[in-house]
Amino acid sequence: MTSTIAPRVRTLVLLLVAAAGLLLAGAGPVSAHAALTGSDPRQGAVVDKAPQQVSLTFSEKVALSDDSLRVLDPKGKRVDRGDPAGTGGTTYAVKLHGGLPDGTYTVTYQVVSEDSHPVAGAYTFSIGAPSQTSVSVDGQTAGGGVVGVLYGFGRYVSYAGFIVLVGGAAFVLGCWRRGTAVRSVQRLVVSGWLALTAATLGLLLMRGSYTGSGKVGDIFDLDLLGQVLQTKTGAALVSRLLLLAAAALFIAVLFGAYDKRDDEEKRDLTFGLAIGGTVVAAGLAASWAMSEHASTGLQPGLAMPVDVLHLLAVAGWLGGLTALLVALYRAPAETPVDAAAVRRFSQLAFGSVLTLVATGVYQSWRQLGSWSAFTGTRYGQLLLIKIGLVVLLVGIAWISRRWTARLAESAVAESAVTESDVAEADAGKVTADEAEKEHVATGAGASTTAKGASGAGSASGAGDASGAGSAGADGDSERAAQLARQRAAIDTARRKRERDADPNRFGLRRSVLAEAGVAVVLLAVTTMLTSTEPGRTEEQAAAATSSATADANAAGALTLDMSFDTGGEDGKGVVRIDLDPARPGSNEMHVYVLRPNGRAFDIPEVKIAFTLESQDIGPLPVVPDHISTGHWSASGVQIPMAGEWKVAVTVRTSDIDQATVSKNAQIG
Repeated sequence: MTSTIAPRVRTLVLLLVAAAGLLLAGAGPVSAHAALTGSDPRQGAVVDKAPQQVSLTFSEKVALSDDSLRVLDPKGKRVDRGDPAGTGGTTYAVKLHGGLPDGTYTVTYQVVSEDSHPVAGAYTFSIGAPSQTSVSVDGQTAGGGVVGVLYGFGRYVSYAGFIVLVGGAAFVLGCWRRGTAVRSVQRLVVSGWLALTAATLGLLLMRGSYTGSGKVGDIFDLDLLGQVLQTKTGAALVSRLLLLAAAALFIAVLFGAYDKRDDEEKRDLTFGLAIGGTVVAAGLAASWAMSEHASTGLQPGLAMPVDVLHLLAVAGWLGGLTALLVALYRAPAETPVDAAAVRRFSQLAFGSVLTLVATGVYQSWRQLGSWSAFTGTRYGQLLLIKIGLVVLLVGIAWISRRWTARLAESAVAESAVTESDVAEADAGKVTADEAEKEHVATGAGASTTAKGASGAGSASGAGDASGAGSAGADGDSERAAQLARQRAAIDTARRKRERDADPNRFGLRRSVLAEAGVAVVLLAVTTMLTSTEPGRTEEQAAAATSSATADANAAGALTLDMSFDTGGEDGKGVVRIDLDPARPGSNEMHVYVLRPNGRAFDIPEVKIAFTLESQDIGPLPVVPDHISTGHWSASGVQIPMAGEWKVAVTVRTSDIDQATVSKNAQIG
């Protein structure tokens, strides 16, 4: 039975890990957690004279470096001076050189949001009149490239290591203390510690490159490492490493000294390990809470301890589940997982699920802010997937609880049968002892007679008989020891076959394996959630964009929003056209392509045509230049006369999928 199950288990685990890897690989660059909500000059604005500085306003506080804000002239030369600095609240500015000539200028920014994630972007404004620009910011992304993929994988491994380390230790200490002597469980917990330690070191080394240049060569730049150590995230990673040193001592005591103590010492040691382990586990969880989502936004003082509880509950449930799975498949026949241990873990998992639900509801409210964000933002969509996986996991856990109850009933019945067998064996032993005594008494006289008759012969051959008897005794003891080892091995194999053949245990193993498979995918989705812009922030950014558009309309610019659907994959969205000053003559035009949830995204081609049907003028084609993600621009767009113009936009989302949408607008 075991020989056929083990390959299937390995294959299934590999498939699940591969699926989790594909989920993480499909996550793409980290989304901005601090959104740009305003700027001065605003995006696409045409100002009469050169401003003294450029200021940007974000949805939360950000961390700046010397090159965080840059302003480039039409030829790509930097025109900013000095280091960027905060001007109050969430607004940051960089000063410009005086006497800047007319033309279109590009503002680029790359900062680190307060929840530790990099944010990058770019926009343009013009002085006097728009002009052509040689600046291309197509690659203006944050957290992408090889370093971004490695950093995301490191985050996944760190979460997995934490869950296995904390959950596995909790399972052994709280549910199955006999597991301290089981080698496979020891290896599991130690593997969790090694994975978390290696991932933390890797994240610390990659942090500078991840939030900066994104170059692989900068991973080992000691200057960048020194800068990282001065940040909130760097301090959290160093704290995690120090706590892992304490966790190593905990593991050494749990799997080394614990099993060698007597029962009274074990009780005292269990209490000490429980207190110390809880403190270390809470500290490890706090290293995430103090530097990521929970540390910024609404109610951080409450959100951080809630996040710690959430992480501990995840570890207690999923990590304990992993330890139970290993114990069910790999524990030796001498120390099998009993029904009492499974029942205790079931109670631990139930409490963890209740904690997860309570803390998860609070976190969802805090990160989403509205019901519409569930379907209108990427964070909300991932959260719906996570909720579905949790519900599925709870359903499988319910099945596991039923198998646990059956296993407990089977154990009680087996115990009753065993006691009956022992009683019968004791009775048989008593009968055998009485028969042996009777046999000895009957043969006593014959033994005495034989002894007298053979007295002389015995005396003459005493030496030979003694030597032969000693050699025979040594041979008999060696054969007896060998036979005892063989019987023990056969008995162990028999008990293992009987254990594996137990339908209740087999059913429990299958359901726990299914739980573990869903848990692997759930962990991947959770890791993606921590790297996705919260729905509340995304909606704030969309509202700020709408407000800026309204301000532009009030100033005389024209803004048109047109929905399109090319019918292909990722073919739905909104194209927005800003025309400034929307009068006869030269105009500055900006085109934005947005998803239905308001996020910008790139498509292969955008073309615009202006037609004044009342005067049979047009179509006048315009092909804008790509500026940044979801942003195209064209300067010097000539509108020959005032009137009601038809503005037609052709969007192509793939080699074969395209659509043309149009809208009439009064120009001039």
